[in-house]
Amino acid sequence: MERLLCVCLTKVVAPRAKENCDNFYIRYTKLVEPLPLSWDHCRSFLGVWRTGSLSAAARADGLTQPTVARHISQLEAALGGGALFIRSPHGLSPTDLAGTLIPHALTMEAAVAAMVRSASGADGEIAGTVRLSASQIIGVEVLPPILARIGAAHPSITFELVATNETSDLLRRDADIAVRMVRPAQGALVAQKAGDIQLAMYAHKDYLARRGQPDTIDALTDHAIVGFDRQTAGIDALQNIGMPLTRQMFSFRTDNDLAQLAAIRAGFGVGICQTSLARPDPNLIRLFPEEMSFALETWITMHEDLRGNRRMRLVFDHLVADMTAYAKASLGLH
Repeated sequence: MERLLCVCLTKVVAPRAKENCDNFYIRYTKLVEPLPLSWDHCRSFLGVWRTGSLSAAARADGLTQPTVARHISQLEAALGGGALFIRSPHGLSPTDLAGTLIPHALTMEAAVAAMVRSASGADGEIAGTVRLSASQIIGVEVLPPILARIGAAHPSITFELVATNETSDLLRRDADIAVRMVRPAQGALVAQKAGDIQLAMYAHKDYLARRGQPDTIDALTDHAIVGFDRQTAGIDALQNIGMPLTRQMFSFRTDNDLAQLAAIRAGFGVGICQTSLARPDPNLIRLFPEEMSFALETWITMHEDLRGNRRMRLVFDHLVADMTAYAKASLGLH
């Protein structure tokens, strides 16, 4: 519209007006042309979203508050001028527009982190960062000694561990390598089964001294049972092997595997844990060894693009070997 206005003006004013009009158009275009997106803008955007304030985001990223504020303003301008945050009693709250952008910004963040990890050690040396994902129980109870052995042999490798029962998205590069208890269903992944980890029911000997040892599975109704807070895959697995357990039957409820194991070790009651973790503890007594046991498939997986990375391949192969040995030990095989 502005360009058309300038063209019309040149027909009724002095010829020099055309030059002035062209200059105006160039200046105007530069003013309204969207600014290019920058990772710094998105990083500040995520920082404010996570902390709820400009100052906290600035401290977290090592920036100044005016810099973060400028990043947010530039990002809003680049995206069409819509506000990304509004003030609330709890600080800066994301608008609906920001809510639609957060998943994309998180994907950018993961991609940048993956790019840095891939670039580290790119000269052929087995060095750099490997980001791992595993369940809480595997991440805390099983992986540390395995990673310690790898780290002793390859001290230039740095490990990042995400211990969560949520499945990390390897395609989005939330992690480089994952230890999973289910077979990966996504394409573009390299996966190798490490075996089946056996689980069984245990109780502390002090608890059994107080309450007596149940002779049958049906007798568990008279005991304190450590179990899940929600209807999870764990409850489904127990019901599938003939144990009609429901949430209401649990005296100690938590979906955190580590908290369940801690409650069993503390003598709270009867619960399920991995046999490889319980067997070394002389205070834990296995119940119903013939009637009740089940196993979890264990898979080591990574994105197929990482197969050619020596660092990733080395850690992947170590995890396959060590988790295979761990799974065999849970079955009493050595």
